[in-house]
Amino acid sequence: MNIDLTDTTSSQINAALVRARRATGTPAVGMVLTLVIVTDEGNHYDALRAASEASKEHPARILVVIGRPGRSPREKAAARLDAEVRVGGETGNGETVLLRLHGELSGHPHSVVLPLLLPDAPVVVWWPNEAPRHPSDDPLGALGQRRITDAASAEDPVVALGSRADVYAPGDTDLAWTRITPWRSVLAAALDQKHAAITGASVEGEEFNPSTELLGMWLAQRLAVPVERSVSPGPGITAVRLATTDGLICLDRPDGSLAILAVPGQPDRQVALHRRTTAELIAEELRRLDPDEAYAEAVRHGVGKLGDPPATPREPGEPPGTSRADASRAADAGS
Repeated sequence: MNIDLTDTTSSQINAALVRARRATGTPAVGMVLTLVIVTDEGNHYDALRAASEASKEHPARILVVIGRPGRSPREKAAARLDAEVRVGGETGNGETVLLRLHGELSGHPHSVVLPLLLPDAPVVVWWPNEAPRHPSDDPLGALGQRRITDAASAEDPVVALGSRADVYAPGDTDLAWTRITPWRSVLAAALDQKHAAITGASVEGEEFNPSTELLGMWLAQRLAVPVERSVSPGPGITAVRLATTDGLICLDRPDGSLAILAVPGQPDRQVALHRRTTAELIAEELRRLDPDEAYAEAVRHGVGKLGDPPATPREPGEPPGTSRADASRAADAGS
């Protein structure tokens, strides 16, 4: 059921949601969170489609905030709120409200969103494209327990990733980190199987791929060994190599789909490591609403420091990368 509202208010939108729920027989108590998507007119369709797909796993009220301040600073469009309420149909058990904020109202989106939040339910704010410099200080970001950005959508993804570390606050995360979850899981499992001292590592991926940088920073922070960063044609991350005292552990994915895991003393194995859709990434992020400490530690390691000596000093004679402790740390972060 779709309801179009022109020049409306938040109270009228709430009333329309109640009418739509009664007409479709969909209770609001079945929703577990509010997902606020902050985007623009040109990108809202893809973001909403991904969120709607993720809401099949996490029934949610989806609020899409689209700012339309005017074509130029001189053009002062009248402050107006237009909305489209969608309940049932493609939205499944959830609800979707498209909010188009015109004129000066586009500078105060929190005043519109706040009355529409589900009571006593967590709030997740997602910027699929351009994100504020300081997400937790943003008026909309301050409403959320979790704040999701995507460095890959920035003009310079690696610089954007560095800025995430400078302003990190508990609850922040980035889809560049979510994309490497399968890599971290496979590498952690490989280290559990091979208890050998790790002496170094290297990551290989596209030049401006923030996930490659984050994976290298995670390995450097967790294993306390130098990590080299190499550039490849892609797609995305193409290989990770861990040098151990028993030989080289290699996870190689040249085609973006199927990887080969080589561990010394064991036969090579094929690992499904496909590049996931945005809907799958958002669904993963919505499974946990507590601060992601592993992401915080990795992103704070520092962009551009790959290849530097480990920051943590070791005892004389201790090899760089102790086997069981490092494997345990990696497994904790990959779980």
